[in-house]
Amino acid sequence: MKLVEVQTNEQHREFLELPLLIYKNDPNYIRPLDWDVTRVFNKNENPLLIDGDCVLYILLDTTGKTIGRIAAFINPLTFDVNHLKVGGMGFFECIQDYEAARLLFDKAKTWLENKGAEVMEGPINLGSRERWWGLLADGFYPPCYCSNYNPSYYKDFFEAYGFELYFKQYTYIRQVKEPLKPTLLAVAERIKRNPDYSFTHLKLNNLQKFINDFRIVYNKAWVNHEGVEKMSLQQAHNLVHSLKAVIDEQIIWFAYHKDEPIGFFISLPELNELFVKYVDGKLDTFGKLRLLFNKWRGNTKTMFGLVFGIVPEYQKKGIEIALIVSAANEIQKKAGYTSIQMNWIGDFNPRMMHVAEQIGAKIYKTHHTYRYLFDRSKDFERHPLI
Repeated sequence: MKLVEVQTNEQHREFLELPLLIYKNDPNYIRPLDWDVTRVFNKNENPLLIDGDCVLYILLDTTGKTIGRIAAFINPLTFDVNHLKVGGMGFFECIQDYEAARLLFDKAKTWLENKGAEVMEGPINLGSRERWWGLLADGFYPPCYCSNYNPSYYKDFFEAYGFELYFKQYTYIRQVKEPLKPTLLAVAERIKRNPDYSFTHLKLNNLQKFINDFRIVYNKAWVNHEGVEKMSLQQAHNLVHSLKAVIDEQIIWFAYHKDEPIGFFISLPELNELFVKYVDGKLDTFGKLRLLFNKWRGNTKTMFGLVFGIVPEYQKKGIEIALIVSAANEIQKKAGYTSIQMNWIGDFNPRMMHVAEQIGAKIYKTHHTYRYLFDRSKDFERHPLI
């Protein structure tokens, strides 16, 4: 077997298309858009590569056939955390051969060590945590958009190599028509009786207001989390406009106190179900037409809860419940959606796990984030500090 650093267009193509071999007999696999993978490692698209670094490898068998791949990278925002230099690895794929997996892990480890890392975390993304994060360990259902999906034997590979569990990630699911508990309705009613609070869904005819409201809440609720930078108005504008084609305004909700934004609950039609599974990795003219047709017909039955946030001074007041109840009351009136899958919640966040369970959501999928310490005499905290 031979490891090759990905440099040529042909090698990039091999990197992208290896999953077609790994998952050829798996009906649940959905090929990601090539663009969503390649942009992670494109210096013109990923600002983390201004100060960070990355490398891609493919593994060839004795006949020259690609049988494995891996990426290793340095994220400048999370490299030095709690006096431990953390490197990342991800986008791992491999045939069912542990020796092949070991060679790939060794190569990523050596590259990261040469960059000064003391620990290898993976499988993760060179970017935000809502994408490509964690190894699927339970719940082998069709993946959501930009979510990791893998064969069950990958878990054995990681743990045989010496990766240790860092945290678990839970994807919750809830049926849209399932009634909310009376206790939650009572909390929501108490909050909504206060005229200082209001709850409303996004309106595309006033998009700029909601872009600014999103940025305000995001910067207050998320910036103190590990690896999260403050979002500029231009960045918020670019993000929202990149999603405009798939936005359903009635499933994106905001909370206000005296007209000041204090929270949001942002969902999208599940994009893999909406169009990605039909386009074989390419968002070409056909893919765009399929997207528009399925959106028009309401063919997507699943919502994906992308992000939920309440600014710190309004947490633990019942605002999150009132926001969810307000959204649920309207969404339940809509024909089409039957379930919502929520972006993963780490086991280090029991408060949000409790909120999900309060509204009747159940754990649907479990991913693992692992760490491998290069100096095995050291130790790391079981849960990340966020």
